[in-house]
Amino acid sequence: MSNLIITHSIKNYESFGGVSLGKLDISYQLFGKELHSAPVVLVNHALTGNSDVISEAKGWWKTIIGPGKVIDTDKYTVIAFNIPGNGYHGELIENYKDFTAKDIAQLFILTLRSIGVQTLHAAIGGSLGGGIAWEMAALEPEFIRYVIPVAADWKSTDWIIGHNYIQENILDASPNPMQTARMMAMLFYRTPASLEEKFRRTKTEDGRQFQIESWLKHHGVKLEGRFDLLAYKMMNHLLTTVDISKGKSSFEAAVKPIQSTIIQVAIDSDLFFVKEANIETKRVLDDLNIENQYHEICSIHGHDAFLIEFEQLTQILKPLF
Repeated sequence: MSNLIITHSIKNYESFGGVSLGKLDISYQLFGKELHSAPVVLVNHALTGNSDVISEAKGWWKTIIGPGKVIDTDKYTVIAFNIPGNGYHGELIENYKDFTAKDIAQLFILTLRSIGVQTLHAAIGGSLGGGIAWEMAALEPEFIRYVIPVAADWKSTDWIIGHNYIQENILDASPNPMQTARMMAMLFYRTPASLEEKFRRTKTEDGRQFQIESWLKHHGVKLEGRFDLLAYKMMNHLLTTVDISKGKSSFEAAVKPIQSTIIQVAIDSDLFFVKEANIETKRVLDDLNIENQYHEICSIHGHDAFLIEFEQLTQILKPLF
């Protein structure tokens, strides 16, 4: 199947905040089996990701998605959306604070319904993408067989909101907003042990910088070169808005109708979405007799392990696919 970017227009969308947003173009890519010929797997991207999940050059989950891989494109139709405003398809959104993660989930559902997808075998996503998968499950409790949030949570915690508040301040005030924000964030995506193993206090060849400083600068410059400031602001904002209990009396009330099997995948060293929150969620799901599993990736690499520890992730996902 072609992996060209496809665009679907949604007209007169009204956000959950009551804002009429007019016409929105939702772009996505399809991989694997022809649509309507096989079970459908939705893959949601993280903060700086996009719909390119499997290309040889830039596919960010190409190690687990593709022919003969754990999410096998010889068996499944894989669909990956671009979060509106991520800039991958050239479209940016000025009024990005009119959107929440719940709106993004609703827009994905509306598009899937419009192209004739009646059910999803799975909705999987890392970080922000996992939060959007949670939101989709709460909005359409019988739509998804397996909901698989990886290094994610059903809510934006105080820790996440605080981190992203600092990110927002950097993006608004720094003379090099993208570089500075990204460098700061990278420290939260990794761990002290991960960086110690990687650099061991070594310096660059010219001796002018520590390797860690050079590495952080590289990631800042790299992101600045491929990502728009407005897109970064929008994704950062969305990460603070995940909350499937919003509009409900509690998380229990929001999750109780869900017919999906919830597969939480945490990372033991994650400093961003901490595993303790996922463990508590499992306790609640168990109390409500909701089918669920909790899995833990063991890694020194922190939050970014969902983009590194592919062998462990493959073993977790294999029984589901």
